[in-house]
Amino acid sequence: MLGKLLSLLAQTAIVLGHMQLTEPCPRYSFQCKTQPTLPAGETIDYNLSTPIGSNGNILAPFCKHTEPWPTVTSTWTAGQPVTVEFATYGATHSGGHCEFSLSYDGGQTYVVVHQELRYCFYTGNPNSGGSGSVRSYTFDLPSSVPGTDHAVFAWSWVNASGNREFYSNCADVAIAGAPGSYSAKLITFANYGADYPLIPEFLGNYDTGIEFYTTNVTTVTVSGPGFSAYPTSTATSTSAGSSTSSAPYSATPTSTA
Repeated sequence: MLGKLLSLLAQTAIVLGHMQLTEPCPRYSFQCKTQPTLPAGETIDYNLSTPIGSNGNILAPFCKHTEPWPTVTSTWTAGQPVTVEFATYGATHSGGHCEFSLSYDGGQTYVVVHQELRYCFYTGNPNSGGSGSVRSYTFDLPSSVPGTDHAVFAWSWVNASGNREFYSNCADVAIAGAPGSYSAKLITFANYGADYPLIPEFLGNYDTGIEFYTTNVTTVTVSGPGFSAYPTSTATSTSAGSSTSSAPYSATPTSTA
């Protein structure tokens, strides 16, 4: 009985929190449409909406949880639209800069596939009456992102008002697509330790920190082995009668700052 009460209190407390990803299902969320089995030794996280960085301090690892779900929770297709959803409650902190990124090397390198800059979670500029009612974004995955049976999808956010924070949630997804490579902007980290910039409060200026997302950036190239949502055998026979599989995915950054 006490355990159920504590769980209920925890779920109630997050209503007073910030923003959090709900679809695709972030690691260790209790809100998954299809709940995966937790990795051994892990528990449901009722505080996914808390920041991972604040005022330049690191409060939690990127993604909040580094151990992936044992199975992917969504399968996307290169070149097709995907929808990312957020909890209907939470503080939107006057908007800010959001990025949506993919990692093909287990979370070491993230390439950006979509941005919502300045007014994330808002219908427009809050100074001009924009409403903080946006709780989903639909965008096309680039057609050239490579396929893989397991990528890490990351949402990250620098808020416009309040403490100088950095947020992220991550989900484990498969991407149907051809083998290959994809080059685009490296994810922006800010307000997250001494190695990254501290973006101040916007104070109504929604270009604050925009250079770290648009001009002062680095390009990264990621590669994937390809994946079909309806797999067929692509094994190659060897003289010993065994098979060879595709090469593992990799990531190679090249600076364009």
